[in-house]
Amino acid sequence: MTVMESTESVTARTDACASAPKAHPRPEGQDRYTISEVVAYTGLTAHTLRWYERIGLLSHVDRSHTGQRRFTNRDLDWLAFVGKLRLTGMPVADMVRYAELVREGEHTFAERQELLEATRRDVKERIAELQGTLAVLDFKIDFYHGARAASERF
Repeated sequence: MTVMESTESVTARTDACASAPKAHPRPEGQDRYTISEVVAYTGLTAHTLRWYERIGLLSHVDRSHTGQRRFTNRDLDWLAFVGKLRLTGMPVADMVRYAELVREGEHTFAERQELLEATRRDVKERIAELQGTLAVLDFKIDFYHGARAASERF
């Protein structure tokens, strides 16, 4: 393994997911999953997995001697992280850019951080909007609760 491969491996491993991923179905070294197994594990469709690979959101997936995709635990971790990015509302183009930056190596840390910080700001704004919406709902619920209680007294 070259220094570059080692750095990319460490970078990809530490960059895959911010929180501890759920336990893998198979231990490292025995982690070769078919596309149908990944579909069952992740809840993504086979079409989505192929699309992720085609657009560069999922890096090169290993193939068996018959040409079938063989995913690894590292791929599962990456897909879990991509799922989190999707939940943030990050545009697909930004997710693809992030994936490209990961593949480019450590010299892109600052740009990756900037991309994630911008997404974090967007998420915090959405949370604030949702908290405002929740306050309106709570007000209305309290109003109806009070109105029902008052009408039941008469």
